[in-house]
Amino acid sequence: MTLNELADIIAARKDADPDSSWTAKLLSQGPEKCAEKFGEEAIEAIIEAVKGDKERLTSEAADVVYHLLVMLAARDVSLDDVLDTLAARQGTSGIAEKAARR
Repeated sequence: MTLNELADIIAARKDADPDSSWTAKLLSQGPEKCAEKFGEEAIEAIIEAVKGDKERLTSEAADVVYHLLVMLAARDVSLDDVLDTLAARQGTSGIAEKAARR
């Protein structure tokens, strides 16, 4: 499955019955709950990265990516919006790009 396919599935479930879909249930609880779940999953990934368990980190990273896309969908930010921002930054030093944000 590609990220675009996953983003499309998440978008399609925005209006689904929350009792029939975990994604729909998360989205029905609002952007704040989606952000909270993303944060929880990010922390779990950090813990596994520190422990050094590749299999568990891989699993948690998948959860992070999924919950990131749900959080973005909750605020009507598309994966394409994020990819466009990354493309615009391409060829720019990360240090220079970060300094330009100030």
